[in-house]
Amino acid sequence: MRKLYFLVPGTGGKFACGGLWAELKTLNLAKQICDAEAVTYRQREKDTPFLDDLLQSDLNPDEIVFVLSWGFDVAKLAHQLKQYHAIYHAHSTNYGFRLSANIPIITVSRHTMGYWGQRSPHSLIYYLPNQISDEFHNFNRQRDIDVLVQARKSSQYLIQELIPALEQSCRVVVVNSYVEDLAELFNRAKVYLYDSAEYWAQQGVTEGFGLQPLEAMACGCQVFSSVNGGLSDYLDPGFNCYKIAGYAREFDVQRILEVINRPQLPFLSEAILTEYRTENILKRLQVILQDVNIFFDKRSSYAHPIRDLTPTRIAQLNLKRFMSKLSKKYFQAR
Repeated sequence: MRKLYFLVPGTGGKFACGGLWAELKTLNLAKQICDAEAVTYRQREKDTPFLDDLLQSDLNPDEIVFVLSWGFDVAKLAHQLKQYHAIYHAHSTNYGFRLSANIPIITVSRHTMGYWGQRSPHSLIYYLPNQISDEFHNFNRQRDIDVLVQARKSSQYLIQELIPALEQSCRVVVVNSYVEDLAELFNRAKVYLYDSAEYWAQQGVTEGFGLQPLEAMACGCQVFSSVNGGLSDYLDPGFNCYKIAGYAREFDVQRILEVINRPQLPFLSEAILTEYRTENILKRLQVILQDVNIFFDKRSSYAHPIRDLTPTRIAQLNLKRFMSKLSKKYFQAR
């Protein structure tokens, strides 16, 4: 297989976020299948190649594949690397750019896959969910936190209305900083609250996957969450979670207190989590990379690529449909 270069703006610091950690996890999984390496392109870092330097070295374009993932930079990078093989590892959606069908797309959620299935119908598109690390499991211990919330991405309703109301009746812990052992914290909590719809609406893009509610569920927390974007892949309100912000604050408080006060909390079956565990991810990634490499082997021999569904192409199709309707009406009138 060709060597993979995973392009990230940086490997930490101001670029630290869930999407970056998920990308670096995928890189580590890819290393178990083929030669793979991280490459930064915004900030230079010790012991990590920098894209501009790499492009000036003696690269064989047919022996490597660049993996693009940082949504705001994908269009620019795709243009810069048009002479090389490239893959788009798609997390969030709605960045507004379009990609040529010669760039395969690997999506982290079925929600994102549906978006690109409509936007790039002639691209190779695959589904590779994010990994839930093995440390996220139920320790079966006493839980001393009633409600756990991470402030980042939380709605104003959650922080300013719901939490103050809950604090009158139970122990609430709000996390405002990086947590070294998140699995340990999830195992201390009975309920985890996550409400990101407002945050992503302000950003103008979607929740790509929403890893933390699934990690919390794996640790035995009862999850109250929004179901926007990629969260809709695995959250099933009434069956494995509860929909937060359910019409009125009083209704939310009532439901959360009822869950906290149950003598025995129902926990998520490990069978549901199998799709997101390392073994399954590696199997899927192996198949995807084999498929993509075959495509790159043969791509140059195909003389008749399918026309991209560009805005111009859509306008042409709409005009053609309108003229066809107009023609039918004319002949019917005669």
